[in-house]
Amino acid sequence: MGYVRVDAFIKNPLTGRSVPVKALVDTGATLSVIPHKIADELGLPVIGKSLVQTAKGVAELEARFGVVEIMGEETPARILVSDELDTVIIGVTVFEQLGLEVDPATGKLKKTKLLLL
Repeated sequence: MGYVRVDAFIKNPLTGRSVPVKALVDTGATLSVIPHKIADELGLPVIGKSLVQTAKGVAELEARFGVVEIMGEETPARILVSDELDTVIIGVTVFEQLGLEVDPATGKLKKTKLLLL
């Protein structure tokens, strides 16, 4: 299928500030990750740390609270922050909460039903 990129906004729910981003939708990632400079620019509140497995090994990443908007839909999210990335990665939990899925035929996100199963 290749890479799926989408226009999105990362928002600070406390101040209302937001930044537009071109995000990579990663169906193999559970969580979402943003570069440290975006988290600092928005002043996203720190809510803890998470131990994660990456392609380079185990890392402890700072977790911040933010809102992700894609295709006009918003969801609050625990967003991990990395010094190693220069792109925004949207993980499965966020696009599922937004009622979105990747259409394998087109390689784009499309709206779908939320599952309560």
